[in-house]
Amino acid sequence: MKEQQRVDVVTRWIAGALTTGEVAATLGCSERTAWRLRAALLGQGIMALSHGNRGRPSPRRLSGDVRDRVAELARTTYAGVNDCHLSELLAEREDIGVPRSTLRRVLREAGIASPRVRRPPRHRSRRERMAQEGQLVQVDGSPHRWLGDRAPAMSLVGGIDDATGIVTGAVFREHEDGVGYFLLLLGMCRRHGIPACLYRDRSGIFAPARRGQRPPDEATQVGRALTELGIGTIIARSPQAKGRVERLWGTFQDRLVSELRLAGVSDMVSANAQLPDFIDRFNARFGVPPAMDQPAWRPVPADLDLGRVCAFRYRRMVGNDDTVRVEGAVLQLPGILGRALAGRRVEVELRLDGRLLVVHHGRTLLAVPAPPDPSRLRELRVVAGGSPGPARSPDRPGYPPPPGHPWGRPGPKAPSRATDRFTEQLT
Repeated sequence: MKEQQRVDVVTRWIAGALTTGEVAATLGCSERTAWRLRAALLGQGIMALSHGNRGRPSPRRLSGDVRDRVAELARTTYAGVNDCHLSELLAEREDIGVPRSTLRRVLREAGIASPRVRRPPRHRSRRERMAQEGQLVQVDGSPHRWLGDRAPAMSLVGGIDDATGIVTGAVFREHEDGVGYFLLLLGMCRRHGIPACLYRDRSGIFAPARRGQRPPDEATQVGRALTELGIGTIIARSPQAKGRVERLWGTFQDRLVSELRLAGVSDMVSANAQLPDFIDRFNARFGVPPAMDQPAWRPVPADLDLGRVCAFRYRRMVGNDDTVRVEGAVLQLPGILGRALAGRRVEVELRLDGRLLVVHHGRTLLAVPAPPDPSRLRELRVVAGGSPGPARSPDRPGYPPPPGHPWGRPGPKAPSRATDRFTEQLT
C-alpha cells in the first residue's frame, strides 16, 4: 500500500496536480527524497519505487535448525510454558534469543498452541495506583497444585505492593493459615518496613467471621498483630476489588509452576527455598516505578520485638499446681520470691520457631515441661508394652425395653446397639 501511494502521488506531481511541498508532506519525506523518487519513476518505471528487498528473505530470519530446536524444546523441556516466558527462558538457559512475536509465529506454524486460553476481559473502570511504595499492600492466599503431580496441593501466601507491583514476600504452606501470614508479615517488615495498609479479603484469619460470636475486644491472632504494628486494613468485597494480587496468582501459576518443574522441586521445603530467587527476578522484570519517590514504609522501632508480635499469644490461668496448659502442652512454673502463681493469669507465647514462652506482667518466666500425671504414665506404660492396668468391665448385654418404650415405636430413630445384642441372644 505504501508503494502504491508513492506511485499515485508522484504521478499526480508529474501531471502538475500537486506541488513539491505537498508531495513531501503527503509521503512524509524531504523534498530531496521526493525529487529522487520522481527521477526513478521517470527513468526506470514503476518498479523503481518498490522496496529493494522485496522477494528476498530477511537477514535476521531464523535458520531452519534453530526453528526446529525451538519447537522441540517447546514440546519437551519447556512444555506448558507460555510464549513470553518461553522467550525469556530460551535466552537465559539455551542462549537462543528469539523475540516473543517471532517465537509465537514459529510455534503456531509448528502446530503448538498457546497453553493459556485468554477470555476477553470484562469492562471495569481502572483504579489509580497508590502514589507511594508501601502505602497499600494487597495480600491473599492461592491454593493450587504448584508442584503438579509430584506433591499434594499447597497454598501460596503472598503480598504485592500496589504502587510498584513488586512482590513483598511469599511463602508456601499446606493451607492458608495464620502462620503463613505471620511469616509474610515478619519477612516484609524486616525487608522493606511496616506498610501503611493491607488490602485483604473477608477471611476469618484477620477478623472474626461474624459479629456477635466473640467479644468485640477479642480479635484473631493476625488481627491483633496488625493492630500492634499500626497497620490498617481494607476489606475487599469481591476478588476483582483486589485484582492486582489475583492477577499475580495467574502469572505465578503459569511461570512459577514451570520453573519449579524445571528445577526438579518435589516438596514444600525446596519450593520455599526457590522462592527468593524467583521473586527477585520477577520484581526486576515486572516492577514499575512509583509516582512519588518518597516511600511510605515505616521503619521498625528498635525496641519492638517482631518475634513477639508475630507469635500466637494465649491468656491462661495458672493451676493450683503451678502449671499452664496450652495446645496440649503442660508447663511447670516455679514460684517467684516464695509466692506461688496459682490463680493468676499469664500470657503464653507460641513463637514461629517453636518456642513456648510464659510472660507475666512483661517478664518472661522460667517454664519447664511438667511431669506427666498418672493417667499419662499409664498410657505410656501401655505403649511401651507393659501391663495395661486393670481391665474394664465388659459391656453388659442390654435388657428388653418395657412396653410402650420409644424403641418399640416405628419411627426414623434406629435402635441402639444394646437392643441389637439382646435380639441376637433371643434368636
